Amino acid sequence: METPDPRDMARGSITLRNLTLGYRDRVAIEAVSGTFSPGSLTAIVGPNGAGKTTLLQAIAGLLLPRGGSIDVAGADVPAGLAYLPQSPAIDRDFPISVLEFAALGGWRSIGVFARAPPDLRLGALAALQAVGLRDQAGRLIGDLSVGQFRRALFARVIVQDAAIVLLDEPFAGIDTATSEDLLQLVQRWQGEGRTVLAALHDLEQVRSIFPATLLLARKAIAWGETASVLAPDNLAAAGLATSPRWLAA
Repeated sequence: METPDPRDMARGSITLRNLTLGYRDRVAIEAVSGTFSPGSLTAIVGPNGAGKTTLLQAIAGLLLPRGGSIDVAGADVPAGLAYLPQSPAIDRDFPISVLEFAALGGWRSIGVFARAPPDLRLGALAALQAVGLRDQAGRLIGDLSVGQFRRALFARVIVQDAAIVLLDEPFAGIDTATSEDLLQLVQRWQGEGRTVLAALHDLEQVRSIFPATLLLARKAIAWGETASVLAPDNLAAAGLATSPRWLAA
């Protein structure tokens, strides 16, 4: 994966201004304001229904605000924005190889139906190597295990080469070894200057890997340095303090 131009990275900020989001008559997020700085690595945590997925969908441009605004600086540059949803709407019975699936990360430059040129195929192979799937390149995506498919999704994000990366529960349902490998990749992205947001539920991962955290419970309970945000009083305010796993140091 090539490191994006620093000029694009400098534009990779995401600013929320009094943001309110919802579906039909339900408010999911209310009056949230703050900025994800360029090159930051931020976890988004909160109880079920807190608005984590809703926020990522809105930043990705899939949901319009009911109030306030989102300023995504950098989404219009070639590096763009990559979004890995929690449950990708992908028909795994479709006869596409792992290599072809990873190469779809380059669709912005070649079009959805065009055949991947040699340089894109080489980039997709390198991405599969980075996630440990190089030897699976010729298999169909439907033949992959849950963990392998998650790696393939990360390979597609690598190929997309985005300045801003949004991940919704990227480690859910996969084994520890796969999680650790993909967490290293997330850290590498930050080291390259990319802005990375990840909705997570495992606070052990958050405390050990993510320097910044946004704690949501429809509203922003706390937003800033992870150790401060995940203080017991904030977790209690978010409705998470009743479970020992949320309080683990």
